[in-house]
Amino acid sequence: MERSSFKKYFDIYYLPICMYALRLLGNKEEAEDVVQSCFASAWERLQNGVEISEMKSYLYGTARNLAYSKLRSSKKLTDEPLAEAESEDVAEEDIDTSERDAKLWKAIGELPEKCRLIFLMSKRDGFSNIEIAEELGISVKTVENQMTKAFSRLREALAPKGRKVFFLPFL
Repeated sequence: MERSSFKKYFDIYYLPICMYALRLLGNKEEAEDVVQSCFASAWERLQNGVEISEMKSYLYGTARNLAYSKLRSSKKLTDEPLAEAESEDVAEEDIDTSERDAKLWKAIGELPEKCRLIFLMSKRDGFSNIEIAEELGISVKTVENQMTKAFSRLREALAPKGRKVFFLPFL
């Protein structure tokens, strides 16, 4: 496989697999290490002439196995559930969730700076509109307008092509 083709897989799957590994490990740095190892393993196999027929499955499965291995080595997971989990395929629901989460975080990252800050203070940090207004030295109405703008842009970004999303149940 050529480097440019491999980069396309990286661009498509890096963030979703990071979200998947993060749910398993609960630590951003460990999750990123696992995902980097997944891609390094895939690249090495391909360079050694080993064909990977289903790249998405290979990457998710490798991420799962490396994450469980990390959990086992840190004594956060016993061997009994690990052996059963490693023998199973990654659930389609887990893949869908990680892809949705990745799409959401990408859309949040594309919000205008002030809008993103206000949105994250509200949804990630749990601040009320009044607390955000006081913290940033702006009016509550400005906070409300920025939140409306954020939700509108996120709905647009997350909607399937040609469809409107009326609510975002996971926010």
